[in-house]
Amino acid sequence: QVQLEESGGGLVQAGGSLRLSCAASGRAFNNYAMGWFRQAPGKERESVAAISMSGARTLYADSVKGRFTISRDNAKNTVYLQMNSLKPEDTAVYYCGSKDSLTTSRARYWGQGTQVTVSS
Repeated sequence: QVQLEESGGGLVQAGGSLRLSCAASGRAFNNYAMGWFRQAPGKERESVAAISMSGARTLYADSVKGRFTISRDNAKNTVYLQMNSLKPEDTAVYYCGSKDSLTTSRARYWGQGTQVTVSS
């Protein structure tokens, strides 16, 4: 089992920035790729960004490329999502997830989510 806890969400104006953190406990953190996902009201959960076990490789959804950066610190069992140039359409609940591989579409373990609201 892996326990995940997100933090760092909040209310921000369009064009602003937020940094999300996801702290992991339980089984070895660096045995898993990690991903950030989001779910807006009435929409399906979608993948936003993913990072490999070592942190050497990353993937991004087209909608966030150039604005969001995923990173991880395996010594601190934490994954981050730096979000810049935020837009109202980025408003969603953001979840982190532990994945079996970088390209796996679903997470094996999920956090509880953190709300991000971007005002126009």
